[in-house]
Amino acid sequence: MVKARRYVVKKQFSGLPKRDDFEIVEQELPPLKNGEILVKAEWVSVDPYQRAYNSRYPVPYNQFSFQVAVVKDSKDPQYPIGTRVVSHKGWCDYCIIDTTGGSLNPTDKPYKLPPLNNLSPSLGVGAVGMPGATAYFGLLELCKPKAGETLVVTGAAGAVGSLVGQIGKIKGCKVIGFAGDDAKVKWLEEIGFDKAINYKTADISAALQKAAPKGVDMYFDNVGGEISSLIINQMREFGRVAVCGSISSYNEDPNKTPKATILQPALVFKQLKIEGFLVWRWIDRWPEAFAQIIKWINSGELKPREHVTEGFDKIYDAFVGMLNGENVGKAVVKM
Repeated sequence: MVKARRYVVKKQFSGLPKRDDFEIVEQELPPLKNGEILVKAEWVSVDPYQRAYNSRYPVPYNQFSFQVAVVKDSKDPQYPIGTRVVSHKGWCDYCIIDTTGGSLNPTDKPYKLPPLNNLSPSLGVGAVGMPGATAYFGLLELCKPKAGETLVVTGAAGAVGSLVGQIGKIKGCKVIGFAGDDAKVKWLEEIGFDKAINYKTADISAALQKAAPKGVDMYFDNVGGEISSLIINQMREFGRVAVCGSISSYNEDPNKTPKATILQPALVFKQLKIEGFLVWRWIDRWPEAFAQIIKWINSGELKPREHVTEGFDKIYDAFVGMLNGENVGKAVVKM
């Protein structure tokens, strides 16, 4: 019998998630049935959506997230022992996976880690995982970048934003990124952003006007809030906005969300297109994104960065650190 540990959310989050909102539960896993595999997690992901989705689930619930795991026992010949699997089984060290998916929810169906050769398997929860697919499809399908256009990215030093900016450069765009400290700004310029701005110390409107005097063609919005209104008000005619998230407000009281500058005049007079999205829309095409991203990494055009925390007991710390903006690149936990 295998003893497994998992994080269970026992209270709805209020503000920044607290340690006692979670409980670590230990259980003995039952024997495998046909079509099931036993896996041991190697890498677990912490992401903003885990905070954003909290209010949608009745407590208690098992904390979900993507993980890369190794098959330790198998009753599915398509997943032999030693296979690396990506699943949405969350913050646990061992678990049993029904390889058929067991439901209609697209996140429930596991898949084999794409062949990464000499690259770290951790990329399976980052650039070659859900965040990579988010950056790839959000930018290419919704913003449809053209060479010579100007792209602005907020949350630019995070898991998704840092990839969006680099893909924008690959497509021939001028890329401007906003991040929350000078070290992140320096790193963004090192990986090819044309300009990076510290939104905490800069006059956002003036800095953007200087960096993009002719206006902004595309905006990839990870943070929401007032900064988004300021950027949208500097967009060019027929500009496109892909709204990926609003991390600036995830920890706010939903009854007292901050007010932001009105957007309608810019939307109307500039004839802007704004579209929110969930990456599951393209789940059948994720392999296409992963194959291209792996090519870009191997050619040196895309440089994914990871912020690694070690240990099952440190997942909570990694999660809160990520929500506080302590990570540069993708926040991952090595089990």
